[in-house]
Amino acid sequence: MAHHEADRAVADPDIARTAALIADASRARILKALCGGREISAGLLAAEAGVAAATASGHLAKLVETGLITVRQEGRNRYYRLAGEEVTMALEALAVISPPLRVTSLRQDIRSNALRRSRTCYDHLAGLLGVSLMRALTDGALLTGHDGIHRPDGAVHDRAAAYGRDVHYVLTAQGRDTLTAFGIDLAGLPARRPLIRYCVDWSERRCHHLAGALGGALTRRLFDLQWIRHGVSPRIVHVTTSGIDGLERVFALDTAPWQTATGSVQDESDRFRALS
Repeated sequence: MAHHEADRAVADPDIARTAALIADASRARILKALCGGREISAGLLAAEAGVAAATASGHLAKLVETGLITVRQEGRNRYYRLAGEEVTMALEALAVISPPLRVTSLRQDIRSNALRRSRTCYDHLAGLLGVSLMRALTDGALLTGHDGIHRPDGAVHDRAAAYGRDVHYVLTAQGRDTLTAFGIDLAGLPARRPLIRYCVDWSERRCHHLAGALGGALTRRLFDLQWIRHGVSPRIVHVTTSGIDGLERVFALDTAPWQTATGSVQDESDRFRALS
C-alpha cells in the first residue's frame, strides 16, 4: 500500500505550482507572446509584458527553471521559446474558462481583434484564418473525415481549445497531389509527429483548425511564399496581397475578412506603430 502511495505521489502533476506561475499577469503575458512557437528575445518579451528588463529577467528565469520555456544564448542576447506545443494548448484551454481582459486602450482592442482573425497556435494557424483554411481543405476534398465543425452536444472527448480526438481526418489522394504541387514534402515530415491533428479553436469555438505535422508544414510554406507574415506583435499573422490571391486560387479560401473595401490587405501594423 505504501509502495502504491509513493508511486502516486511521484506521478501526480503539481498543478498548483504551474498555476501559481501563470497566475502572475506579467508571466502570463510572456507565455502568451510565446504561444506562436517562435523564438523571442528577452527585450521584446519585456515590452510585451509591460515590465522593465530586470523584472522580465526574473520572470523568465522562473519559467525556465520550471521547464515551461527554454532559453538560447547568442552572444550577449538571450532568446526564449516555449518548451513544447503542450504549453500552448494548456494556455489556450485556460483562455476558454477565463473572463475577458478589460479593454482599456485602442491598442489592446486592435490586438484582440487581430488575434481572433489570424494568429499562430504554436507552429500552425489558428483564429478565423486557421478555421477558414481547414474548411477550405475539407470543402475542396483535400481532407476527408469531417466537416470541420465542432458540435459540443455530440462531442465525446473534444472540448474548446484542446487537441481533438473524436474525429479522424484523412489526407486524400487529391490532397497529397495538391499539397505536393504546393511545395510540401509530405515524405519528409517527421514520423514521430502525427501527420494530421486538429484543435478546437478557442476564439472560433465551433470550428476545428489544422495542427500536427501537416498543419505546421503548411503554415511554414505560407510564410516562405510570403502569403502570410508576422505582425508587429507576437502571434499575430497578416495575410499579404499575394496571399489573398494565392489562397483564393489554390485553396478557394474566402479571403474577404483580410481585405478592406478597396481590396487591400487589412493590417494593423501601421496603427500599432502609431500607438507605440
